[in-house]
Amino acid sequence: MSEQEKNQAVETATNSDDLREKVVAAIKTVYDPEIPVDVMELGLIYEINVYPVNNVYVLMTLTSPSCPSAEEIPGEVEQAIKTVEGVNDVKVELTFDPPYTQDMMSEAAKLELGFM
Repeated sequence: MSEQEKNQAVETATNSDDLREKVVAAIKTVYDPEIPVDVMELGLIYEINVYPVNNVYVLMTLTSPSCPSAEEIPGEVEQAIKTVEGVNDVKVELTFDPPYTQDMMSEAAKLELGFM
């Protein structure tokens, strides 16, 4: 690998990391309407991938399969990510495997909700 290729690979990784941080910040603006905590802190986001062409893939869950906001929250996550400058395309996939448990919440969320 030439020096130019190495530098380009480092730059691509840095840009991807920067974009990922912006995507995470955007996701943190989405709240479960029944719980006053954002979906990242609740542990609803299982996976975030930013691909080299700035496509973003998010694998997420909901607090339960019968969540009344099942139609809204994934769409809100997608819309929030689409507002991030540089994002090309977004795919949000919903899964219930593994099933959500309160153990997936961050310490901050547990504190906010009085579980600690």
